[in-house]
Amino acid sequence: MVKLACFGAGRIGHVHARNAAAMPGVRLAWLSDPVAGPARDALADATGAALAEPDQIFADDSIEGIIIASSTDSHADLLTRAADAGKAVFCEKPISLDFALTDAVARKVEAVGIPCMLGFQRRYDTSFRQLKDRIASGQAGKLEQVVMFSRDPSPPPRAYVETSGGMFRDSSIHDVDMARHLLDEQITSVYAVGSCLISEEIGAAGDVDTLMITLTTASGRMAQIVACRRGPMGYDQRLEALCSREVLSVGNQPQSTLTVTDAHGSRSAPPENYFIERFTQAYRDEMAAFVALIRDGTPPLAGIRDGLEAQRLVEAAVQSARTGKVVDFGPDWTPERV
Repeated sequence: MVKLACFGAGRIGHVHARNAAAMPGVRLAWLSDPVAGPARDALADATGAALAEPDQIFADDSIEGIIIASSTDSHADLLTRAADAGKAVFCEKPISLDFALTDAVARKVEAVGIPCMLGFQRRYDTSFRQLKDRIASGQAGKLEQVVMFSRDPSPPPRAYVETSGGMFRDSSIHDVDMARHLLDEQITSVYAVGSCLISEEIGAAGDVDTLMITLTTASGRMAQIVACRRGPMGYDQRLEALCSREVLSVGNQPQSTLTVTDAHGSRSAPPENYFIERFTQAYRDEMAAFVALIRDGTPPLAGIRDGLEAQRLVEAAVQSARTGKVVDFGPDWTPERV
């Protein structure tokens, strides 16, 4: 029996806690969240987890792994405590909004050597994974260009924007991680632009709601990320990979495969509502991967180094958008102090 503890009873905490508790041979023993209320209590009841404070969890030698799905500002401390306690950890992105702290925590986790997995669930999505595998196998030929579209159904409230780290760090970190995962080569330049075209509230909070990021590798291959906080069609997640022998595409996942056709034309269902629904299978599979990491050491598709490098890329994108200049990028690049 693998015993786990989960930090965070919010939206993504519900997903991870329920997935962990539903797995055979897994017991979610503890749940911790400083915000008391019906949501936390309902999650504890649904998963069979007991409520606990962090000190109690880290002192429990029977806990083999912890799930960090709490607020972003708590990730670095919990990762550090997990390293000190020698516990395996699954952590949602980002590690921290402070890049220097992200770097320090990642180095400590690597030095201590605890099993660690980062929550880039798109790597576990069946369609994205098949696309990656086809490129890696050589069937599609050499990857030359990647174009990604990432649009939310509607803008988040200003209060969320002010604490999330902004669109680049909060949302586009998933896109740059996938671009890095597919390109599988050192990225040497980052150029980004961003505007506030949709929500005056987001602009007042100092953030953007519409952006583009261009990444270029050492051999000249490219990835273009097109992102927006509002998709007129709903949650829009598409990707096209141009390879030397094939063009590979991942389309939106519809709510239903039903198509209605009449004298006025054809109508199909809209895409899944949002990321929880779109990546339901991916979230289950990544939690299974965390348990496999604990049980038999199976390497995850995204580790602590991937979290650090995705964060490094979005920081470069933030700097490029702020200065209007291309960022010469490399493994040792660090953001300018503002």
